[in-house]
Amino acid sequence: MRKASVERATKETKIKVSVALDGTGQTRIATGIGFFDHMLDQLGRHGLIDLEIEAEGDLHIDFHHTVEDTGIALGQAFRKALGDMKGIMRYADAYLPMDETLTRVAIDISGRPFLVFKTSFERGKIGEFDTQLVREFFQAFAMNAGITLHVETLYGINDHHIAESCFKGLARALRTAVTIDPRQANVVPSTKGTL
Repeated sequence: MRKASVERATKETKIKVSVALDGTGQTRIATGIGFFDHMLDQLGRHGLIDLEIEAEGDLHIDFHHTVEDTGIALGQAFRKALGDMKGIMRYADAYLPMDETLTRVAIDISGRPFLVFKTSFERGKIGEFDTQLVREFFQAFAMNAGITLHVETLYGINDHHIAESCFKGLARALRTAVTIDPRQANVVPSTKGTL
């Protein structure tokens, strides 16, 4: 099983992350931010990635450091769990409908991190959660996982649905991209021979 754990400690946050890419979507998540926990749970469950995430952060200031540092640690654990990347499907995309919202997510596990994020929100907050932190999480995750990630919400009105469709879309795309292709199980999917 492809597994990895990462711990990240700064003056602002203390994060512990464990991932199992060949899991069943079991999650145990506690960041102190209810909405963010809900989104991370969706990422694990719909990606069939077992996730354990514990985060302590300076929430008395705001949620930014905790969300970003969780994205950093999760990206690092994801990259570590992929190992030499032999046999992975590498590319994947997902269209994720959620009621009135439709989001498209496309990824390339390339070793070349890049984020294109074309999603906007009607309001600045979902409950107490700053909507701009959705992009911050995706940026931190993509850069540290070493993936090219494109996220675009094609339409939507409800901010909760928009955010959740982004996380679920990422989950479904990751689920496919990390799957081992039985036709090239021992081959790195690149003409370069490395990712």
